[in-house]
Amino acid sequence: MVKTVRFHELGGPDVLRLEDVEVGEPGPGEVLIRVDAIGLNRAEVLFRGGHYIEPVKEFPARLGTEAAGVVEAVGADVAGLEAGQPVSVVPAFSMNDYGVYAERAIVPAAAVLHRPDGVGAVEGAAVWMPYVTAYGALVEVGGMRAGDTVVLTAASSSVGLAAIQVANRVGAVPIATTRTRVKAERLRKAGAAEVIVTGEEDVVARVLDLTAGRGAEFVFDAIAGPGVVDLAKVVAPGGTLFEYGALSGEVTPYPGFALGMPALNMRTYTVHETTTDPERLRRAAAFVSSGLRSGAFEPVVDRVFGLDEIVAAHRYLEAGDQVGKIVVTVNH
Repeated sequence: MVKTVRFHELGGPDVLRLEDVEVGEPGPGEVLIRVDAIGLNRAEVLFRGGHYIEPVKEFPARLGTEAAGVVEAVGADVAGLEAGQPVSVVPAFSMNDYGVYAERAIVPAAAVLHRPDGVGAVEGAAVWMPYVTAYGALVEVGGMRAGDTVVLTAASSSVGLAAIQVANRVGAVPIATTRTRVKAERLRKAGAAEVIVTGEEDVVARVLDLTAGRGAEFVFDAIAGPGVVDLAKVVAPGGTLFEYGALSGEVTPYPGFALGMPALNMRTYTVHETTTDPERLRRAAAFVSSGLRSGAFEPVVDRVFGLDEIVAAHRYLEAGDQVGKIVVTVNH
């Protein structure tokens, strides 16, 4: 029996329960890991509350797709992984099937990456989802190159911060946006070339000014909703507006017609596009590992909670005041 976080109904953080659950043995294509740290993701808030892109299929339900730990056992047909190896788990499965909010968890072997030397459990739980999300959209799909400009909304999130570093790594120019001036200096220190405070400045005018009227080759947006109309105005001809989140919770229009049908590419993106494609994941892992080794990438951890503080951790996640990743550690 292992301590496992489950919920028996949809709702706020208080529905989360730490319960003793039988973990079982890994089946074909699966791995049992001892979980040492868990990376929290806003998708888990949405899933818990019944607002995620897929509904909860049955209760009690589990949570979590990002973790770092050590392999304890492997199932049949698993190659390249063995007991004792330090690893990380990336989001490559449905939370209806697996969940890593636990002392030990069974996960698909395809979702497990070797943890590079020198990357501890907390960093190993914080690094992969943000960097693979940013790399997968901007580099793998978008083809971001040196000299391109990318506008990043919700830039103080773990993905936003990773996108700043990914852009800098390839020689692109990251322009960060944030609601208030409170986080502006943190974003500059994180590597943003420019920071636009949306509560005080005109985003369209600033981006066009910063790009000499050209606009940005990419906008990487976590908010969606009515604001996409203004964001579309700053996309350079032939550029791409990526929607990878929907923090606004509002209906998202397609702005192309309202703006006179410019040469606008607008698409949704989730990290699963990368993590469920073995070749894309291999390239992403190589890119991120290289950045970690060189020091170009440094995961930003805002705060660490214990597994028995999971309710407080979710409250903190929902408040939205963090800069970087929230991580939960597991004591054994």
